[in-house]
Amino acid sequence: MRFLLSMAALVAAMTVEAQIRLPAQLPSLPLPAVQQNLGALNALNANAGTLQTLSDVRRQAISRLIRANHRLIEADPDGEPIVSGEILAGAIDEETPSRWAALGFTVEHTETVSGVNFRLVVLRVPEHLSTRKALRELREADPQGSYDYNHIYLASGVDLTPVPVAESIAPHEPSASPRIRVGLVDAGLDDTHPAFRGSTIRSWGCAGKRLPSAHGTAVASLLVAHGAAELHAADVYCGKPTGGSVNLIVAALGWMAEEQVAVINISLVGPKNVLLEHIVGALVARGHLVVAAVGNDGPAAPPLYPAAYAGVVGVTAVDAHRRVLIEAERGPQVMFAAQGADLKAADLAHGYAAVRGTSFAAPTVAALLAPMVEAPDRQRSFDALDTLAKQAVHLGSAGRDLTYGYGLVGADSH
Repeated sequence: MRFLLSMAALVAAMTVEAQIRLPAQLPSLPLPAVQQNLGALNALNANAGTLQTLSDVRRQAISRLIRANHRLIEADPDGEPIVSGEILAGAIDEETPSRWAALGFTVEHTETVSGVNFRLVVLRVPEHLSTRKALRELREADPQGSYDYNHIYLASGVDLTPVPVAESIAPHEPSASPRIRVGLVDAGLDDTHPAFRGSTIRSWGCAGKRLPSAHGTAVASLLVAHGAAELHAADVYCGKPTGGSVNLIVAALGWMAEEQVAVINISLVGPKNVLLEHIVGALVARGHLVVAAVGNDGPAAPPLYPAAYAGVVGVTAVDAHRRVLIEAERGPQVMFAAQGADLKAADLAHGYAAVRGTSFAAPTVAALLAPMVEAPDRQRSFDALDTLAKQAVHLGSAGRDLTYGYGLVGADSH
């Protein structure tokens, strides 16, 4: 009951128009997160230097991404990848566009999210300004507005080696029970994989093209692993270097809102971004459950987002022995734990692969919540979280702790 009341108080304080504020005890220094390099991850152990290795892997991968796409992607002051020459804007009044024009900015794209009174504008930076200086100028000229970089968010898991298809993970037959409705914001998936037999895939993004990815296919297969589903899958990458940018994630979440998808899985991580925070807060206030992986930067790393936003269901990962993964982030953003290692998921060869990371724990939590919340509803969302918290197996200290949250859920589902 205390869990339910605390969640109710949190969301009741939100409004669609207001910027969500994080709890005072939550660290605010964001660090970038990237899809981990398999060789480096396999070298990780509990000895001294493990946490530094995690940090080095992340930074090196971001550097490679920027070097390979230096005309499209650059780093913000904290080293986070951003789309070059673009600034995101929100909190727009009638006079705002004229201010932009006077400063030399042009509107590249506008995204309106119906039902939550949210509008996102992508601005093109004038040629004489750097992206960093452009953001400073906009914030100085319009202190009441909301401006930020167009950050790029990346996967929070690792695809490992293919494995033989075990009988226990063979494609399920169509379920006689009612289908769950659940959303996925990720890279594309291969909907021809046998793992999706009996499920309905409703796709968004990439102008209708199918661009399957290993990560999206694996996460999606875990969402539907234990029964047929109506899966609303948004591809926010489309095979592009700038895929996973905030404007695409916002557009995907807008589609989820229009489709009345109550539970949305996001196995992506990145820095704090004021515009992404706005839309996530608006959806939570409307009664959606946003389930997100907490990330793999290590137990001492600052929080990653969207998992660390207020009201988001942050998920950490454990192995088959119920031990938290060494790379899993810890902190007040962790609400539940689920298995994210010693686990098999669908791959692009129509087989199965061993996977590891918090990316692959989040879908178990989303799949458990989805049957309890058929459409966005704040009370039902509170009740669903309260029910799951009561069912959780405590692995740490009594109550909610910084490593496992309320505890392990879905322990008998793998």
